[in-house]
Amino acid sequence: MSHPQQPVIDAWVNVNIGGGGRPDFLKKVAKEYFKQNADDFFRSYSVDEMLELMDAQGVEKAILTTDARHPDEHVLSFPKQHPDRFFVGVQIDPRKGMKAVRALEHMKREHDIVLARITPFSINLPPNHAVYYPVYAKCIELGLPITINTGIPGPPAPAACQDPIHLDEVCLHFPELKLVMAHGADPWWGVATRLMIKYPGLHLMTSAYSPKYFPPELIQFMNTRGKNKIIFASDHPALPMGRAVEEARALELRPGILPKFLYENAERVFFNA
Repeated sequence: MSHPQQPVIDAWVNVNIGGGGRPDFLKKVAKEYFKQNADDFFRSYSVDEMLELMDAQGVEKAILTTDARHPDEHVLSFPKQHPDRFFVGVQIDPRKGMKAVRALEHMKREHDIVLARITPFSINLPPNHAVYYPVYAKCIELGLPITINTGIPGPPAPAACQDPIHLDEVCLHFPELKLVMAHGADPWWGVATRLMIKYPGLHLMTSAYSPKYFPPELIQFMNTRGKNKIIFASDHPALPMGRAVEEARALELRPGILPKFLYENAERVFFNA
């Protein structure tokens, strides 16, 4: 099914993956999981290049990613030049305790970030571990949504810590937290769906997951009870923005669902604090 062009918010974009080096495990992921050569995967984009790419796909806003404690000045230059098009989400290591909390507070004050991110597989701790709790509390205080990676990761890294069932206790104890599962939830789509039905503040973004391969149960959820729950994101250039947008526009969705998926849900969750 083809749809007329809808405006898009891409909620996970990388403009300088190689800024932190080129670790061997990421080279392997680029080659074997995303079928890309290292130069394309790790390349640094200019502001003009990203604007051209976004304009070609109808992407009005892109949320970029950088580290909270050691922010990438190249990434931060994007919203400085075009504050209406580029926004920043920051990666947090909750094991840093109050240093992580203060870094988050500083980034919100100095750069007006729109979200925090945590990747459980990188620290092999599930998101219901107490070490995460100060970050959750600070996100609520600052009015910041937080994304938590769920599903079996592409890199050779621990998977059990990313089972979405761990978010059950988080949502229970932090009902004010706006929480978004990131990178899909494969193979635990059923668990993720039930949790989103259960908790109003829980959502899912499809970053790094090709829309062409969305499971039928996710499409069914998007078309029914989950129409306000699923958020588009590419994880560009891991999953190229153009490919992700084109595949999203080709999904078999009921009338009115595509605008929610591509734009409205992200606008509500990330930009209407």
